[in-house]
Amino acid sequence: MTVLILTSEEDVTADMVVLRLGEAGVPVLRLDPADLTNGVALSGEYVQGAYDGHLSVGGRLVSMNGLRSVWVRRPGAAAARAAHPSAWLTEESTQALYGMLRCGETRWMNHPDAARRARYKPWQLHLAQCAGLPVPATLITTFPQAARKFAERFPDLVVKPVSGAHPQEPPRAVPTSRVAPDTDFSAVAFGPTLLQRRIAKRADIRLTVVGDTLLAARKPTAPDAHPDDVDVRFAPSLSPWLPADVPARVAEGVRRYMEGAQLAYGAFDFAEDADGIWWFLECNQSGQFGFVEMDTGQPIAATIANWLAGEGGSGHRCAEGGRSAAS
Repeated sequence: MTVLILTSEEDVTADMVVLRLGEAGVPVLRLDPADLTNGVALSGEYVQGAYDGHLSVGGRLVSMNGLRSVWVRRPGAAAARAAHPSAWLTEESTQALYGMLRCGETRWMNHPDAARRARYKPWQLHLAQCAGLPVPATLITTFPQAARKFAERFPDLVVKPVSGAHPQEPPRAVPTSRVAPDTDFSAVAFGPTLLQRRIAKRADIRLTVVGDTLLAARKPTAPDAHPDDVDVRFAPSLSPWLPADVPARVAEGVRRYMEGAQLAYGAFDFAEDADGIWWFLECNQSGQFGFVEMDTGQPIAATIANWLAGEGGSGHRCAEGGRSAAS
């Protein structure tokens, strides 16, 4: 049976997993939905109570009923590279592809419905609270007065985007920044603003979850680090990521989070304070892991490959009524 990977051609992170699957002798079909009608074709037949679907990529024909698992990594917009692209064609192609894939008994990493919901940062914060993970005091608002009152209660704040990357081409990451003490917050009225109590951290934590496997990495904060260097992606640092043990309470909370989010994969970011508390910042349902594996040597790609091959933890299948359920 074949593993289907939906991602862009330039996805180096996916390359690492494809290599591991190849070493294990597992057939892989890599497809970017952006290539639909331009080198990629699909067909689905619904006759006499039976469904039969097929995908063709580069002349290779694969049965959708014969898929072992689907990894929704970082796919492009459907039919974006068609000869005559349009918003209508993208919508038609999206519904055709993902609708057909939902018809089988396929393991998903991650199911499109769960992945879409998991991207909402306000929902992430609430789910983390429900899962028992410590969450820094946070306000998302378009009320300037609410922002001013929040800053009076929590004078040391950071500001970050609600949605993530800025929608330019190519997408640009927007850094988390420290809020100046004299900020008047009038600009909050022009768009939702996420304010969060700054954690005086002694380390950044990246926790990669694959099925039931938790792989944590820790990057210590330099003793002379400037308090304004709050975003590990942009802060100057010579310290590598190092393997770390996951505290039992964090592991329990993360597993509750994954179950509540119905995710098979998640990349969690935590800030570790001076007392050793891991404060939840976010969970990226399709987060990168290559940089962690390179530093730590942790077998993240191999763990993902094992899961996709059917050797890992629980998956999510299409259940009666079209809902995603644990298998």
